[in-house]
Amino acid sequence: MVINFNQAEFRLSAVKPQSFVRDGRPQVTFAGRSNVGKSSVINRLLNRKNFARVGATPGKTSQINYFLIDKKIYFTDLPGYGYAKVSQAEKERWGKLMEAYFAEEGLITLGVLIVDARHKPTADDVTMREWFRGAACPLIVIANKLDKLKKSEVEPNLAVIRQTLDLGETDVLIPFSAEKGTGKTELLSAISQLC
Repeated sequence: MVINFNQAEFRLSAVKPQSFVRDGRPQVTFAGRSNVGKSSVINRLLNRKNFARVGATPGKTSQINYFLIDKKIYFTDLPGYGYAKVSQAEKERWGKLMEAYFAEEGLITLGVLIVDARHKPTADDVTMREWFRGAACPLIVIANKLDKLKKSEVEPNLAVIRQTLDLGETDVLIPFSAEKGTGKTELLSAISQLC
């Protein structure tokens, strides 16, 4: 599918399953830890500065945000996970919303899991990978913050990510820098092919 990624509009924020978008368009679902730079990755892909809001405080996205791209596909931005300074009630609400989203068949066309290239993926990252597997959708893993690594650290770190997330040979792992744009072309190409 040919997609103009510069044509993007915010559609809605879903705080409950009744609000999920179900209009038949493909949904590219972005997930990642609260401080992994998810909004920055989305902004980089769309050539926008503050389109997906970059929070000064991690964990600010507490609903599912839908962005309509070129009137053809959605970028679906899930709440960041793993941030401690959120109330227990908020964590439970978040958990229920995620369970409902992942349980509904046919919502997710493509999963994009964003991890930090500098660190071994967390238990929460592994859980999120499992949720995407359970949804039976293709998954692309983005190793963001590549610009913070020395060249000699890149390959060993990618190997740790691949191993920790139990990625197979066909699973796509893209080294990425929201700061510099590294990996942007590869990710946009993969999204176009898989949607």
